[in-house]
Amino acid sequence: MIRFLLRFISLVCLAAGFILLIYDGTKSIAGNRLFLTSVRTLWELVNAGSLARLEPVIQSYAGGYLWDPLMVAILAAPSWGLLGVLGILFLLLGRKKKPLIGYARS
Repeated sequence: MIRFLLRFISLVCLAAGFILLIYDGTKSIAGNRLFLTSVRTLWELVNAGSLARLEPVIQSYAGGYLWDPLMVAILAAPSWGLLGVLGILFLLLGRKKKPLIGYARS
């Protein structure tokens, strides 16, 4: 059941990443310059309130060191890239184990 859930999340992430890649590519071709939808922009479109509440929570636990170098870099990344990496990670976590050759499983 968990393997199915991980594969489903992987499929959704990869599909969303591909859609965002096509969206950014079409927008870049139409505008004659490179357009990249950042994770921050996508998150603000989906739910702006949760992003505003996330910063004080992370800064209170990590003293600001986790927010500034790490989260700012993640939020500035292209959204299709982050969704693609998450999709590949979930796909690897949900894959079937390779059978051992020459050994009996118990």
